[in-house]
Amino acid sequence: MKAFEYVRATTARSALPHLSPRREDGIHVKGAGIDLLDLAKERVIEPRRLVSLDATDLEFLDVDRDAWRIGAAVTLAQLAEHDAVRADLPALAAAALEAATPQVRNRATIAGNLCQRPRCWYFRNAVFADCAKRGGRTCYALDGENAYHAIFDVRPCPIVHPSNLAPALLALGARAQVLGPAGPRTIPLEEFFVRDLAREHVLAPDEILTSIEVPAPAGRNVYGEVRAKQSFDFPLVSAAASARVVGGRLHDLAVWLGAVAPTPRRATEAEAVAGGQAITPELAAKAARAAFAPATPLAKNAYKVEVGQALLTDLLVRLGGER
Repeated sequence: MKAFEYVRATTARSALPHLSPRREDGIHVKGAGIDLLDLAKERVIEPRRLVSLDATDLEFLDVDRDAWRIGAAVTLAQLAEHDAVRADLPALAAAALEAATPQVRNRATIAGNLCQRPRCWYFRNAVFADCAKRGGRTCYALDGENAYHAIFDVRPCPIVHPSNLAPALLALGARAQVLGPAGPRTIPLEEFFVRDLAREHVLAPDEILTSIEVPAPAGRNVYGEVRAKQSFDFPLVSAAASARVVGGRLHDLAVWLGAVAPTPRRATEAEAVAGGQAITPELAAKAARAAFAPATPLAKNAYKVEVGQALLTDLLVRLGGER
């Protein structure tokens, strides 16, 4: 690892003068640093300056009648263990609890989970220097070892977005609060993630994700994932859903899928089938089949379609079932 300049910022605003609008300047923001350290070790990035956000102004979890405001430095463990989050935002609490290991959850932050880079082994391995995601010309995953890769939007690069929290927050209608040289701005989380070989989100290099705002839930919300290794692993497929359940019918249904596409994917097909309906196992299965009907799996990951259908069927039944 090359030597680099280290800047310790005690507030989000004090970090801004040390950032640059140019990605090629080699300046990176560090929170807990879990993903960033891996990227540096594999020479995916070679920081010239590391701006460490030891920012106490990003460590808050506030609740009022209209919204939840969660600071970017709140850890996954804090989310998973917060009594009010578990009661009112069970999808978010479950997503945080499912991520990684207890040791990682005690350090990993909500901002880091949302902004981490993909876990594709070709992208992460310096041997594959011509990887398109690293600025090269070749996608090794398309014809290579792609069992854990995307089944939607697979070209030009079939990475999957690695965030556990993203589907849950999207189903809850969350917004990202961002601070940059021009001041603060609010971005609907649905617009935060992008398909781009160079990046996965819309943050400029001189901007910082400061908090996530979640509207006070008006109904139920659920999250689930399927992993190859149950003790800890990244999901093979994840999903989250929210709805107002009135007279047994699902109103304002929102369904989001994770680990199946380069960005979290909204399952509008499932919403069209189940929205406004009284859920039954048969209807839930029909909605799940509709959600995965557009999938175009690669040679080694077609199993994700069947796994995803089973997961989403179960989640929709849970969402609309008796309590």
